[in-house]
Amino acid sequence: GQGDGGRPASVKIVVSDSGPGIPPDDLAHIFEYFYRVDKARSRQQAGAGTGAGAGLGLAIVKTLVEQNSGHITVSSVENRGTTFTVRFPVR
Repeated sequence: GQGDGGRPASVKIVVSDSGPGIPPDDLAHIFEYFYRVDKARSRQQAGAGTGAGAGLGLAIVKTLVEQNSGHITVSSVENRGTTFTVRFPVR
């Protein structure tokens, strides 16, 4: 079916936070397997504990989204937060 503006209909999921944001240098790489943003800086600014990820989560999410004909984007402003947007076509 068609959505607004003649574009194919889709489902849009938006997840936002008001945390420390992701530095521009890291933003270009966050969907790569095993890539990790400097956790110490990010978590300290967010006031969270010190945990370390494996750098797999976002890469796996991107793979699953794309395997289901979807698309994921991210925008971030340091010290203001990050927004992830996922779109899936309606079949």
